[in-house]
Amino acid sequence: MHYRRFGRTGWQVSQIALGAWQLGADWGTVTEDEALTTVRAALDRGINFIDTADVYGDGRSERLVAQAVKAHGRERVYIATKAGRRLNPHVAEGYDAAHLTGFVERSLRNLGTDRLDLLQLHCPPSAVYTQDATFAALDDLVRQGKLRHWGVSVETVAEARQALKHANLTSIQIIFNIFRQKPAETLFAETAARDVAVIARVPLASGLLTGKLRRDTHFAADDHRNYNRQGEAFDVGETFSGVPYETGLEAVEELRPLVPAGASMAQFALRWILMQEAVSCVIPGAKNPAQAEANAAAAELPPLSEQTLGAVRSVYDRRIRPLVHERW
Repeated sequence: MHYRRFGRTGWQVSQIALGAWQLGADWGTVTEDEALTTVRAALDRGINFIDTADVYGDGRSERLVAQAVKAHGRERVYIATKAGRRLNPHVAEGYDAAHLTGFVERSLRNLGTDRLDLLQLHCPPSAVYTQDATFAALDDLVRQGKLRHWGVSVETVAEARQALKHANLTSIQIIFNIFRQKPAETLFAETAARDVAVIARVPLASGLLTGKLRRDTHFAADDHRNYNRQGEAFDVGETFSGVPYETGLEAVEELRPLVPAGASMAQFALRWILMQEAVSCVIPGAKNPAQAEANAAAAELPPLSEQTLGAVRSVYDRRIRPLVHERW
């Protein structure tokens, strides 16, 4: 595993980290044993950064991550969680000191700790990014010793750029992958200039970029790839990166010849993300140890050639850009 500096925190985090949404809910069934062995496999391969959220399985993901990390005994694992999506209704006014404090205290209990490494606002309404009181509340939670750092998880580049105006912002989590290339064009220079860490999420476009999905692939009823294709439950960009399923499958077939010998399509897609030095870490999910180990191995692939990068950009420009670039 290779490590990168996580912005101004100075942390050295694994380039390939672990996203833990699927350990809680929304990706089909993952048993407790499967969750624990998956986290253990990730830690065994040198992964030391895990991203979860209080809403993933209503705290299940946080609790399982904490249990696995404690049992493993690794010297230092950074656990990032998120808060805000438990608000009902999910409105900007709810991102106040009282609610944030309550969310933090619940996550502290779930994670079995007295201080969160990193708390991220969880894709809040756009208006939140201009609410100074929200960010003052986060600063106060740091002063109280309940947080080490805070960041934001955003839907759009515009939201990320607004968040950068807040002085104590530590990190930005954003969808960035072969099918969502806008951040590299319009955001990463600014995050690097401000020494703000970047967490690349949805790196495999909800499985499209694994190369394993087909037109007749069946998704369980409790899998967001079934019930959120049109954005019925949350932002449609979180499912297949907002790319129509058939279009994504066709683009994957055009990308397939670019995959280096001995590598999988998923590993190729993860290595493509790591070509951006502004990315601190990428957080693919895994539902079993084999997936976690394969993801971790992507960090060992050699850099992609300029010719390959150009070919990827061509597929994006022709097939994907018109569908997603301006929307997010």
